Amino acid sequence: MGKVSQNEFRGTIADQPDFDAGSDAEALYNAMKGFGSDKEAILDLITSRSNAQRQEIRAAYKSQYGKDLIDDLKYELTGKFERLIVGLMRPPAYHDAKEIKDAIKGAGTDEKCLIEILTSRTNEQIHNLVAAYKDAYGRDLEEDVIGDTSGHFKKMLIVLLQGTREEDDVVSEDLVEQDDLYDAGEAQWGTDEAKFIMLLGNRSVTHLQLVFDEYQNIAEKSIEDSIKSELSGDFERLMLAVVQCIRSKPMYFAKRLYKSMKGLGTADNTLIRIMVSRSEIDMLDIRECFRLRYEKSLYNMIQDDTSGEYKRTLLNLCGGDDDIAGEFFPEAAQIAYKMWEISAMTKVQLRGTVRPYQNFDPASDAQALRKAMKGFGTDEDTIIDIVTHRSNAQRQEIRQTFKSLLGRELMADLKSELSKNLERLILGLMMTPAEFDAKMMKKAMEGAGTDEHSLIEILVTRSNQEIQEMCSAYQNAYKKSLEDAIASDTSGQFKRILISLAQGAREEGPVDMARALEDAQVSVLADACNADSGDMEDKFMSILCTRSFPHLRRVFQEFVRCSNKDFEQIIKKEMSGDFKNAMFAIVRSVKNQPSYFADRLYKAMKGLGTDDRALIRIMVSRSEIDLFNIRKEFKETHDATLHEFIQGDTSGDYRKTLLIICGGED
Repeated sequence: MGKVSQNEFRGTIADQPDFDAGSDAEALYNAMKGFGSDKEAILDLITSRSNAQRQEIRAAYKSQYGKDLIDDLKYELTGKFERLIVGLMRPPAYHDAKEIKDAIKGAGTDEKCLIEILTSRTNEQIHNLVAAYKDAYGRDLEEDVIGDTSGHFKKMLIVLLQGTREEDDVVSEDLVEQDDLYDAGEAQWGTDEAKFIMLLGNRSVTHLQLVFDEYQNIAEKSIEDSIKSELSGDFERLMLAVVQCIRSKPMYFAKRLYKSMKGLGTADNTLIRIMVSRSEIDMLDIRECFRLRYEKSLYNMIQDDTSGEYKRTLLNLCGGDDDIAGEFFPEAAQIAYKMWEISAMTKVQLRGTVRPYQNFDPASDAQALRKAMKGFGTDEDTIIDIVTHRSNAQRQEIRQTFKSLLGRELMADLKSELSKNLERLILGLMMTPAEFDAKMMKKAMEGAGTDEHSLIEILVTRSNQEIQEMCSAYQNAYKKSLEDAIASDTSGQFKRILISLAQGAREEGPVDMARALEDAQVSVLADACNADSGDMEDKFMSILCTRSFPHLRRVFQEFVRCSNKDFEQIIKKEMSGDFKNAMFAIVRSVKNQPSYFADRLYKAMKGLGTDDRALIRIMVSRSEIDLFNIRKEFKETHDATLHEFIQGDTSGDYRKTLLIICGGED
């Protein structure tokens, strides 16, 4: 895979060939003359000139009309469109300076803006920014940042503000070993942040990429995972941004752009800042990374999310709609390959949020629960406190003890005392994982419609053992095999994929690289032949349903190398309906299972209404496995914490219980 040469221009806005600053100044003057302004003429002219040319136009405007062009534009235009056009008219360093000034003035600080600018600019851009800030506001940027931030977050920002990162040809092989972040990391977090700050703030990009690879080899986890598990708040966000910019600035900006537009409302300041500041640098790479990660072109997302002249200006800066063929440019192919490689090498340490209670006494818990439900009214607080602070194994002991001490069924008592979502949640926590999964499968198939997403989610993400235990729990509870239930409730290819997954017979053991390559080539062939899509689906299905997750990571990595395409893109383009959703879920889980669950939780709560069944199912089933990791992925992908989402989307004792299981605010 050839690397994009460093000198190749990757922006979307370049110098206009037959440029005449005087006639452009006159055209803008005429567009703003009289009643109302010709916004189309303004945006078309400004987006078809480079920033250097715009500065010449501004100078010509002043000498021809004795007025400042930016002042006139501010007077004539309004809102987001005004902010965007004025942003394009400022020299890049002054635009950055204005953004930072806005981020730290007033009551709250916009930390995300500070992080984005200071982590992504080159040494030269940082030096120009500091000078522009001094020139425009007569203040020292470093002093203002110190006055507005604190702790390690402040220290790292100050290091970045020095603009002293080593240039890219500086790689000291001997230092890569010495700079081993592992010593500063796992064992030392909390005592050696200074080493992290020094290394991540000063070493060259190439050098740090090697250090990250070395870290991965030693720790068997990515540097990002380490940061997520050991840090929190703004310092975590800042260090992650530094690492992401070292790995790939275009991918970092693609993620920021996506977050600025997804969900309700648009973070217009972020959208404007990135589109303005990257249009002459790496917008083509950002577009490519955007499509790689989100299976949607940046152009389409802007089109769906904005309107009017504001939209037209943004689309001009974007510069074009990328086809959805799934082919990669070299930059994106390298990133896709690297993403799968990191995913294949990483041994993620999964962490739940609910742990066994230290001084556990099932008899006293049983008595306390009985007391909470006896007589008039129910003491929900006691029930919630006991159930959420015991592990599932301990809850099973409580159930047993409740029966042998009191001769009563705890589940039946809880059912009669609680109601609605709180009842569903507490009962879900009290069941064994296998009973709970069996019940969720039953619920997904009963009644008129089938909840296909639930069936997919459970069957795709459970281990062989979990699936086998769920099958016997289903048989015990409903006197029917799960396989028969699936067969009578679904059809076609979708039925076949679910039944295949329900066997719980995924291979285990070490990865055989030769076989992974063979599977990748079979997949490439199936895609290339494309004559009989049924045949292709069969081949894909048998590989995706029976191979181990580590094996599949290698298959997807080799698939990129052999075909220069992304597996997800092929599924999206060539398949349809529930079969496509199931295949897609497998690929997403193989890539990063906590991220897949984070996405499911986000979908359960965003927009109007809450999908409480999905929320309860995931919170209960993942609480002792990987809910901590899911929380971290949620925060990184959605720029808000899972805790905030639950807080805003639920209420009462139901909310209280969910928040305890969630286990932290991040």
